[in-house]
Amino acid sequence: MSIKTFELISTTENGVELISYVALPENASDENPAAGILVAPEWWGVVDHPKSVVERLAEAGYAAVAMDVYGEGKLTTDAAMANMWMEQVLADQDMLMARCRLILNDFSDQLSVDGDNLGAIGYCFGGKVVLDMAREGMPLKAVATFHGNPTPKQPADKNFAAKVLVAHGRDDSMVSMDAIEGLKSELDAADVDYTIDVYDNAKHGFTNPHADERAAKNEVDLGYNEAAAKQSWENMLEFMKANLA
Repeated sequence: MSIKTFELISTTENGVELISYVALPENASDENPAAGILVAPEWWGVVDHPKSVVERLAEAGYAAVAMDVYGEGKLTTDAAMANMWMEQVLADQDMLMARCRLILNDFSDQLSVDGDNLGAIGYCFGGKVVLDMAREGMPLKAVATFHGNPTPKQPADKNFAAKVLVAHGRDDSMVSMDAIEGLKSELDAADVDYTIDVYDNAKHGFTNPHADERAAKNEVDLGYNEAAAKQSWENMLEFMKANLA
């Protein structure tokens, strides 16, 4: 399917530009809006991987946006820099959620996006972002995380309306199986509908084709697993198809 891409610029109250990246199916229009999926990237920012993700989603028939939660289009391949930026936004999680809500609103206001049918996908740090968007009660029907950080801004409650799909690597040294068990307990307590898939021989970052290169450069425990990446992507597409009209 042919797609079209553009930058979506949202401006915060204090004048910070959030430069997100949008991909749409060519046939999406005012008369034929596409279901929308927001993508929260890994801590690197809106680099090639999340851009590829939104383009693949558009090819699958969805409107998609890679969210610039750092602002000003900041991106890096340096783990120390990425960690600093991540810690900066996590130090004010109300601000972070306000940025996400602003991007969601600007994205869903596009006439070729069906604002009544929204989902979200998060990678690593972005997994926390999209789970927190659902915890905040943002209008998401489906949330999928890949090697995501499940640590909550605040625990899920009755405002959590989205269904959840979690793709986790059994060999993830950054997000433990205990953390996943904690997420299960949280979601159970809030009566959230969820599925957790655990992939063998998969490390943190297993969906990112650049993970091995980033691991070598930054001496961090990342690793790409092609089989797990392919299966988890297919499972996510089935999940979104089932939950977004």
